[in-house]
Amino acid sequence: MHRPMEGVRVLEVAQFTFVPAAGAVLADWGADIIKIEHAERGDAQRGLIRVLGLDALSKGGSFFPIMEGPNRGKRSVGIALENPAARPVLERLVRESDVFLTNFLPGARARLGIDVEDIRAINPDIIYVRGSGFGQRGDEADKGGYDSTAFWARGGSAAGVTPPDSDSMMRMPSGAYGDSIGGMTIAGGIAAALYSRKTTGEPSVVDVSLLGVGAWATQFSVNMALSMGGPLPKMGHPKHGSVANPLIGPYRTADGRWLELAMLQPGRYWPEFCTVAGREDLISDERFDGVENIMKNAAEASDIVAGIIAARDHTEWVELLKGTDGQWALVQEPWEVGQDPSLRANGLIAPLEDADGVQRELVANPVQFDETPAELRRAPQFAEHTDEVLRELGLSDDELIQLKIDGAVT
Repeated sequence: MHRPMEGVRVLEVAQFTFVPAAGAVLADWGADIIKIEHAERGDAQRGLIRVLGLDALSKGGSFFPIMEGPNRGKRSVGIALENPAARPVLERLVRESDVFLTNFLPGARARLGIDVEDIRAINPDIIYVRGSGFGQRGDEADKGGYDSTAFWARGGSAAGVTPPDSDSMMRMPSGAYGDSIGGMTIAGGIAAALYSRKTTGEPSVVDVSLLGVGAWATQFSVNMALSMGGPLPKMGHPKHGSVANPLIGPYRTADGRWLELAMLQPGRYWPEFCTVAGREDLISDERFDGVENIMKNAAEASDIVAGIIAARDHTEWVELLKGTDGQWALVQEPWEVGQDPSLRANGLIAPLEDADGVQRELVANPVQFDETPAELRRAPQFAEHTDEVLRELGLSDDELIQLKIDGAVT
């Protein structure tokens, strides 16, 4: 298997999902990720035993999905960075690393001696990577942020999906939604920085903010507003279809599920849809015979399409539409996404063995090399690899014992 990051070592001093997700992607690509966790408490995300009202820890085992996703394939080392006795260990790790990856806030970085200048003083060639809520400059550089605030709310997604007359704001569709997108973005930035260092000899400082990722995700609307010189007008959407195309948008099936149609050329796809729906009469109907008439009478056509789709269950529609040329999708829930035949055919739902020897599955990162699915390895248990990694640095057993006595390492 081709692992393009083989031989790259990343030292990760980060918590939760946003920045650790970048380390998980790089681990999938072959990098050696050394995850530094607090010597006593570990990554704060290990304490989130309930997420979105659900038990996050699997029953009867140690498998912890919210840790596995952003931390698979890493090695965990417990170090008390605030303890002076731990400093020599950190410095050895920095010297042996290509990338230093963190989401600690500026005050914490300064207090722990892990800011750019501190790390570059130890290893001048290291690529230094910061993930933040709102960027490294401006009045909010010291402000923490989660994806629900910086990405979803500030970045424009929440406003984009919340109807103007709604009594409540629409929430993110999944936990760590913006974090996962942001982690993928950071991984790409690190890959570019590694290439730049190889070609120029100069290491980069890489910055990615959740707010920046959020604005990038909504850039079409933001760019339109900037072009117009003010807020975009509140556009109402027809109940069915679009203003000029009945084969665009969501339609509800008889059993309450949703189909999303995206057939952007109504003249091309109208005959096909009518045929599979058993309504060939609509093809020659003078209201809809040709693209101009379909567009002119889109509202009427959309109401007809809504009635047609509402007459059958989603399973029937999936079978009817399966072989058609038009673009459509069943709106899937998380379990269905995990069983999606195309995801599985492409190795994007990947197996791994957890710490208890149980076979599990996780979503793989979407990038593949040479048409080869990633081989996932489980996330580490807290401080699981402390002794292993420190021995690789040349520490003796006596030195390890003394560090543990001093409370410097786990």
